[in-house]
Amino acid sequence: MEWTLILVLFLVGFFGSFISGMVGIGGAIINYPMLLFIPPLLGFAAFTPHQVSGISAVQVVFATLGGVLSYRKSGYLNKKVILSMGISVLIGSFLGGFGSNLLSEHGINLVYGILAMIAVVLMFIPRKNVEMSADGQISINVWLASGLAFIVGISAGIVGAGGAFLLVPIMLTILKIPTRVTIASSLAITFISSIGVTIGKISTGQVEILPTIIVVIASLIASPLGAKIGKKTKTQVLRGILAVLIGFTALKIWITIIKSWIS
Repeated sequence: MEWTLILVLFLVGFFGSFISGMVGIGGAIINYPMLLFIPPLLGFAAFTPHQVSGISAVQVVFATLGGVLSYRKSGYLNKKVILSMGISVLIGSFLGGFGSNLLSEHGINLVYGILAMIAVVLMFIPRKNVEMSADGQISINVWLASGLAFIVGISAGIVGAGGAFLLVPIMLTILKIPTRVTIASSLAITFISSIGVTIGKISTGQVEILPTIIVVIASLIASPLGAKIGKKTKTQVLRGILAVLIGFTALKIWITIIKSWIS
């Protein structure tokens, strides 16, 4: 592998993981299109959607782990939210990660495009700012949270994501969980989810070892840095950054999908 490609992969992993720690996502929503489009744009051989989803799956494990460790003393990691959604998303993500091997490359891109479009819509739904109660307790519908997490897990597992790019807007707009708690707890839920995704991807031979190691190293460095900055950033700014990133990547992937249909 050329050193220039190693540098490109490292920078992609660093940027995606920095944003993941900052806004409470795993980074796959950002890394997937960058790994898919940037290497061939710079003259390198392109990774297939199956390979990209495999690399992203392992990267998410380490990016979210770094973010969770940064939030462990913050008081924003809510056990009720994490357990009610984490178990369901783990089961769903394993099924999605394992079953993704049965889909074509265009099928994986299509799933990604649909998920990103749904996430954009959710992010722009008006919502009231929810504050934490004095005792730090949060009231949620456990069955609704578990059901939504299971569906997200299956869908996100297909594209090698932990699902936070969908979980975050769902937690904010549907479950009405405070923003800081959503960001911290979604990292923990996504970490659990990404374990299931990774097992599914590895067991079906979709993980390229060397590129994955490079992206993971970048994740270990960048994710805690992003989490530290995220703690000091206004919640409106964090939601805006996430909405713009998801919207841009959704547009890019849909352009690719439409081009493939036309050709």
